[in-house]
Formats: sequence, C-alpha cells, structure tokens
Amino acid sequence: MMNRVYAWWAALERGVSQDWMSNVGLLLLLSACLWGAWLLLTRHLLVAVGKTRLVWDDALVHAVRRPISWLIWLWPAAFSLGVVIENTSDYPTQFLSVVRHLMLVWTFIWVLLRLITNAEDAISETAKDVTTINAISKVLRLVVLVIGGLVMMQNLGLSLSGVLTFGGVGGLIVGMAAKDLLANFFGAIMIYFDKPFKLGDWIRSPDREIEGTVERIGFRMTVIRTFDKRPLYVPNAVFSSIVVENPSRMLNRRIKQKVGLRYQDAAVIEDVVADIKAMLLAHPDIDTTQTMIVSFDNYGPSSLDILVYTFTKTTHWIAFKEIQQDVMLQIVEIVQRHGAEFAFPTSTVHLPEAEAEVQAHRVAKPGRLARV
Repeated sequence: MMNRVYAWWAALERGVSQDWMSNVGLLLLLSACLWGAWLLLTRHLLVAVGKTRLVWDDALVHAVRRPISWLIWLWPAAFSLGVVIENTSDYPTQFLSVVRHLMLVWTFIWVLLRLITNAEDAISETAKDVTTINAISKVLRLVVLVIGGLVMMQNLGLSLSGVLTFGGVGGLIVGMAAKDLLANFFGAIMIYFDKPFKLGDWIRSPDREIEGTVERIGFRMTVIRTFDKRPLYVPNAVFSSIVVENPSRMLNRRIKQKVGLRYQDAAVIEDVVADIKAMLLAHPDIDTTQTMIVSFDNYGPSSLDILVYTFTKTTHWIAFKEIQQDVMLQIVEIVQRHGAEFAFPTSTVHLPEAEAEVQAHRVAKPGRLARV
C-alpha cells in the first residue's frame, strides 16, 4: 500500500499521470482533510496548554497554527499547478520546486517571528524590565529575517559569498549615505544597554523641550507622550548629546517652602520653628530618614523667613500634592496658634519736606491737626 502511494506521489510530482484531473482533485481533497485534522489537533492543543502555567507552550501552539494552515493549502496547490502546466502546456515547471522550497523557508521564518512576538507579549505581562525584553525580541526578529533572507537567496541560486561581498561594499556605501539612520540605530542600542529610561518612564531634558512618558523605543526613534497628550517623536541619536532626567526613578519627592512672618512676630519665631519641625517628625507621610531642615533662614524685605525643607515617602504626583497641602495647612495652624501672622510686602516712604511742614504747623497751631 505504501509503495503504491509513493509511486502515485512520484508520478504526480513528475506530471506523468494520465488521469491528472482526478489526481489534482484528489490532492485538493486530501489537503482539505489534512487541514480539518490540523484544526482539530490545534484546538485540543490549545485546551491542553491553557491548563499549564508555562509561557512557551501557549506561544508555540499559537505560533505554528496559522503558518501550518497556510502551508497545508499552498504546498498541494503548487503541486497541482505543476500537474496542470505539465499536462496542458510545454512550459517548464522546474521553478515550482524552488517555490515549494521557498514556502518551507518562509513558513519556518513566519513561525519563528510569531513565536518571538507571542513570547514577548506573554513575558512582558509579568516582567519588570519591559524595555530589555522589547530590545531582545527586536534583535531576534532581525536575526531571523537576515538568516531567512540568506537561505531564500541561496534557494534562488544566488551565491552567498557574492552576496556577503556585495553586502560589505554596499554596506560601506549605505553607511556613508545613511549616517543619520545609523546614528539613530546606535542611539537605540545605547538606550537598550545603558537604560537611562524604559517604557512607561516619565523623562525630561533641561537641554531641549522634551518631557513626557515613554511609549515606544524603536530602532530609529523614541515616541514620548507629552502631558498634554501629544506624541513627540525624538530621533535616538539626540539622546547621546543631551542631558536626560528620569523623575520616575526618584526615591522621594521634596517639599521646599518659605514661610514669611512679620517682624512684629520675632518673639515667637523660635517656637513656630520648633512646632513645625515636631509636626514634620510626627507626620506619617514624611520620610524622616532624609534631610529635614526647619530654620529661621533670612531677613526678608518685609518678613522673617523660615525655610521648610523635607521629603515625602511617596513619589506619586497626586499623593505628593495632597501631602504637601496637608503640611502647609498645618503650618498655617501653627502660625495662628502662636498669635503670629504671615507677612506681605509693605513699604514705608519718608518725605523730609512734608514732615518738616507738618511739624511747623503743629508748633504754630497746637491742638489742631495740620493738613498736608
């Protein structure tokens, strides 16, 4: 039985079968049966791998399902096309052998690309360093495409040594013509390895008007979403020549305020300072292990200035603003409790001529208020 099947397949491949139309129909029918069996098998596999905690089995099943389905139809279709050409025309069909080899290579490349993408998505859900995973997946995809491209070129009859030689010379020419593109590529490599920021980080640059949340790090540019929700596309080469701040990695947020009291409140300023410091030390959201300064700091033009310098435990922006508000309101209560008041800008203007005239009127007409 197996010998008859093998003989039938060999005759079909050579196109020498007399009943070629029925053989083509039979080949397509077998493809349909094989495709149905493959669908049933993959459904059972998806149910089985869904019960496990492994990442790679789900990624592998999802990766091979669609490419193999296409191959089940395209591979027999290539054979059927060859049979039809052999029996209806004198056109040579050797090219179909190359096409079938290219189908296998492309199916293998497609499976690997889907496997890399599925694994990246699955691992990124629980990984802490998403940027590194994204970089590794991009490099793996590039390697798969390059190797697959070389294999496909070899199947087309091209010499790999000639291709590599041309690639070396052509790479030099392209490198000189596309230096900005290469600068952006190596800028991306620098970002991936130095890790000044990662996906989701809030970054800003004091050198440029760049501030926002990192959405994507590509090989040519980085996409930053500004706080007014505009996308900002920054070439990666820019990051090698500017200063980048990463507030997302701060350990604490700082509260730095000047509290100005009137000069009339100089007698209670020491008590106010002591109570503010005691309040900060007892505050549950203030990090007392960090630098804390509460001191009479400066003689202002119209106020006695107290410096309040401390750090919160949280780095979350909204929570920080709530803590800062609570601290400032408690400072208001402390100042009022000591009978002091906040200073506001005041000035005194001395007019010597007017003062002399007022004094003269007072001497000339005692008991009456002179008008100036």
